Amino acid sequence: MNRRYWFALCTLAVLATIPAVAWEKPNYSGDWKLNAEKSDYGPVPAPDKMERKITHEDPSLKYTSVQSGQQGEMTTEMAYTTDGKPSTNKTPRGEVTGVAKWDGDVLTISSKREVQGMEISQNERWVLSEDGKVLTINNKISTPQGDFDIKVVMDKQ
Repeated sequence: MNRRYWFALCTLAVLATIPAVAWEKPNYSGDWKLNAEKSDYGPVPAPDKMERKITHEDPSLKYTSVQSGQQGEMTTEMAYTTDGKPSTNKTPRGEVTGVAKWDGDVLTISSKREVQGMEISQNERWVLSEDGKVLTINNKISTPQGDFDIKVVMDKQ
């Protein structure tokens, strides 16, 4: 047998002994607080305060957000499953229909709502830092008046 064959055979034998690494999806559970300095709300005013309590037991994802700003304080409760099944949530600003699913180790949530007869769609990408202490949510929002991006950075408490 030639050397190339032996090299390929030995390489395969070594690779076969390496255990497969199990890929784990992030767990977003915890109490989170807005880091306004690292966030970017683009053309809309940032809230004065935003706190979020997340309960994540995959595929179940539930969270309660308390946000205060120019329009007063508002509490929103949302529930999704991360398996791509549609969910409908009732919020103070109307009904929201959305789908949450995994894109590798990033959670994506695509949602739509109607506000004053106009459809608003939002595509969120939830990224958890390696140490699990920073949650970054990148939002692409589409409205009849145009599209814009918001970056929300939250620190685990």
